[in-house]
Amino acid sequence: MLFEQGPIRPPSEAYSLLLRFTRNCPWNKCEFCPVYKGARFSKRPLNEILQDIDTVRFILDDLRERSWKQGYGGELTREFISEILRDPNIHEQYKHVAAWAYRGSFTVFIQDANSLIMKTEDLVKAIRYLKEKIPQITRITTYGRASTIARKSLEEIKELKDAGLSRIHVGMESGSDNVLKLVKKGTTAKQLILSGQKVKQAGITLSEYIMPGLGGKGLWKEHALCSAQVLNEINPDFIRLRTLQIIPGTPLFERYKKGEFKKLHEDEVVREIKLFIENLDGITSTLTSDHIRNLLEEVEGKFPEDKEKMLGVIDEYLSLPDEDRLLFRLGRRGGGLRSVKELANPYIKQRLKRAKQELESSEGMDIEKLIEEMLGQYL
Repeated sequence: MLFEQGPIRPPSEAYSLLLRFTRNCPWNKCEFCPVYKGARFSKRPLNEILQDIDTVRFILDDLRERSWKQGYGGELTREFISEILRDPNIHEQYKHVAAWAYRGSFTVFIQDANSLIMKTEDLVKAIRYLKEKIPQITRITTYGRASTIARKSLEEIKELKDAGLSRIHVGMESGSDNVLKLVKKGTTAKQLILSGQKVKQAGITLSEYIMPGLGGKGLWKEHALCSAQVLNEINPDFIRLRTLQIIPGTPLFERYKKGEFKKLHEDEVVREIKLFIENLDGITSTLTSDHIRNLLEEVEGKFPEDKEKMLGVIDEYLSLPDEDRLLFRLGRRGGGLRSVKELANPYIKQRLKRAKQELESSEGMDIEKLIEEMLGQYL
């Protein structure tokens, strides 16, 4: 497949062209990950990747030609692109490139979990070819596993930077060796630090993902403290929070059902994040909470200047009465609230109270269970 068409989208603010240099994930044993579970991994041949890039170039040229023929002067106007997207005879992949070109961001995201597992020589050739064929490209991003990056030399990472690789997203999840072992992540804290430092030294933008809640009740404190310690050693450009969601069908879900993994309550996750942020020190990273699974999306900012502001958002939530915290969670998981301050609006608060009462009385629903079900719709 040339382009990803499922619900997965790259963690990027821009609309990216999605290309695949590998098939699926080379490490599909992570206990919490449902995306690649059981999928067979393989590297795509270099010539196949280059052919995909040629296809994108062909589509871009063909769009210009179509635009001339249809009277749009070779421009990718809104009206022209709308015609392309509505045409049932045009392939979805063609439409994807058309939409990407119209938005004009010209960012590329290399899909699947670990494109860096390719031979550096081949990956460099693919990236250079991509830049050569589509010189308008402004950013190329990929996922990368810490264990893979750690095995590459600094010189290899710099080669990738020189070829045009702009950003690497690493699913760190935790800085605790015990937590990483618990969920069969396949990496260590030492590898996380080594790989992160290499990426930074090479001049590539680095995003590290942390998964609040992954340590459960038994390891939550260690998870928070060790994750902060590892990130203090790396100083990544971005720290992205992705709160744990235990997905049916994963090994972690089976362990949770058996009582072997004790999941944190959402309020406990917030306290874990507070401990984590309190111990981030000496860094200039930007922390983002850009996912609906995170309860408090306002917990974001740049270190060190925004640290107290982020902790203030957490304290504001934790200082709410129990009933108000429950109402906020109901509103947030129902898609109606984005900020704790919104709960101060009497109209909003009254609506939430009424909704809670109706659900409890007429529907006989357990609100905690309902919130859990609503949260489960977000992957």
